[in-house]
This record gives sequence, C-alpha cells and structure tokens, in this order.
Amino acid sequence: MARDKTESHIRIVEAARKEFLEYGYNDASMRRIAANANIQVSGLYKHFANKEEMFASLVAPVIDGFYALYHRIEKDYFDGVGQADAGDSHYDWVSQNEAVRAMEYIYDNLDGFNLLILKSQGTKYEDFIHEVAKLEEEVTLRYMDELRKKGYAVKKIDSVEFHLLTTSYIESFFQPLTHGLDREKALHYAATLEEFYEPAWKAWFGI
Repeated sequence: MARDKTESHIRIVEAARKEFLEYGYNDASMRRIAANANIQVSGLYKHFANKEEMFASLVAPVIDGFYALYHRIEKDYFDGVGQADAGDSHYDWVSQNEAVRAMEYIYDNLDGFNLLILKSQGTKYEDFIHEVAKLEEEVTLRYMDELRKKGYAVKKIDSVEFHLLTTSYIESFFQPLTHGLDREKALHYAATLEEFYEPAWKAWFGI
C-alpha cells in the first residue's frame, strides 16, 4: 500500500509522535492527537485502524533499520572467521565497532528510539531489548561454534551466566536514552563501552 502523503496524514503523524513522546503509549489520547492535528477523532481512523497501529508506524521503520544494521555487523564478524586460517594458533579477533555504529543509528533516529525504549509499555514492542538480547545470544553462540570448527579453543560458558551477561551487554546500548544523554556524550559512552567489553569478548573466545 502506498504511504499516505496527504497534509492531514502528515499532521496526524506529527501529532501522534508528540503525544506518544509526552504521555507514552498507555496514556496517549486519540482525542488529543485529533485536536492537535486539527481533525475529528473519527477522521483518525481513516488513516490508522487503532492506536497501536499509529504507534507502530512510528517505531517499526527504526526497528527494521536497526536489525538491518545488526545483520551487517553480524556478516562482518562471520566473514572474519571465514577468512581465518585454520592452521593459525591464534585468531586475530577484530572489533566491528558495533556499539558506536548502533549508537549512531539510534541517535540518527532518536524520537523513534525514545518511543521504542521509553514509551512502548502496553504494546508488542515493549520487549524489544529482550528480543535483541535473544538474537545476540543466538548469533554469538553460532559465532563461537564457527571458531571451534576452525580449531580455536573457545571457552565453554555457563548458559545462565551467558544469558545474563549478553542481556546486560545489549541493555547497555540503550542506557543513554534512559539517562537523557545528548549525541556527543552517547557516542563517547559507546566508544568507552567497546573498550570496556573488548577484553571480555576476547577472554570468552579464548583469543
């Protein structure tokens, strides 16, 4: 379906963005959105079936972009394993700067991520961080298996500890939103985050 570019639709989307940012999904009012868009409440439903669809229109695009970036970074890591010489005694692990790359994307789409991380309670998106952490677990385990296939002595990690540590790592990406950091401070934090975690990743991977 072609995206609606009419003036009224643009007004509704902007009014919805402001409403959700101020009140969150649960407390957002369709009446206030309609009033701020200068349209009747009934007119909203010509553009969106319900409030959740309206919210989704604001966060789904940034989620799609985030996962696209995630999978590009994933490919970079697996390409590195594929190019490794199985006869080498040491794997030269190279960081793909995922924290900085992710933070740049988050702050390029700041309103969308503030909605997603801080204002999505009551929607299907409220578990977004948990879903990303679950994906990170799956991908990291596959990465470790690929290293083992190459003959590298990757450490075995307790599954519960692995889950907790991976979850805390992913949660750390979104802390700047929780604490209201500006872009410059958030990017500095992301670089510090990489410096902090790199020795841990190398220890896990036995490299």
